[in-house]
Amino acid sequence: MEEVLALIEKKKQEFAKSGLFEFMRDKSINPRQRLAFAPCAAPFVMSFGELNKYVFREEPTNDPIQEIVNKHSYEDDHHWLWFLEDLETLGINRTLKFSDALNFVWSEETQASRWVTYQIFRYAFGASPIAKLAIMEVIEATGNVFFSTAAPIAEELRTITQKEFLYFGCFHLAVETGHTTGTPDVEQLIESIQLTIESRQEAFEVVENLFEAFTKLTNELLVYAKTHCFEQPFAKPREILQPLKAA
Repeated sequence: MEEVLALIEKKKQEFAKSGLFEFMRDKSINPRQRLAFAPCAAPFVMSFGELNKYVFREEPTNDPIQEIVNKHSYEDDHHWLWFLEDLETLGINRTLKFSDALNFVWSEETQASRWVTYQIFRYAFGASPIAKLAIMEVIEATGNVFFSTAAPIAEELRTITQKEFLYFGCFHLAVETGHTTGTPDVEQLIESIQLTIESRQEAFEVVENLFEAFTKLTNELLVYAKTHCFEQPFAKPREILQPLKAA
């Protein structure tokens, strides 16, 4: 498994260079605008709880690797609740007809958000515990990059609004260790797992393809943030030419 983890770390460093994260770190832009992509992430965020409950988790089990996966699935299956709270705090939760909301969730603007979810379902459903573990490690790696970048923005907004941000802020980052568990003994156990040639190749394929899917998602989020003003997040897209200065 050590080789798989090394590949994940390499892909994580590449992922961290995404244009979205450069945009999010640009303090010349209003912090709300740097999170204007939030609605676009909804399909993935809202599906993540069910991925953990119904795809990753498999109980009862006597497999020690599946046991690790199960444990982590309980840690991650409720984060969507924090996302909904942050939408309210950001002022994004405005009145929208149910039909319009459905049309948005299945629009071209959220295609990559849905696609990454479908890809995870594809690779995880009925998969071996090793494959599920590799998938979770990819999700944790990409999540660590994202939330490490989002947390300072949430802190800026907390200073401005005097409101806490659970999903985008330090609260969420604190539980995102970058691995399926922060326990050193378990991490050593994961690293020491011996893989067959077939399972190693399967894990490599999962890692490569999921990082590609997550990169497409960050590209989609960046486009959304650049073409949708945070004050009217569901208005017709337009290019925002001048950075919206921070308050």
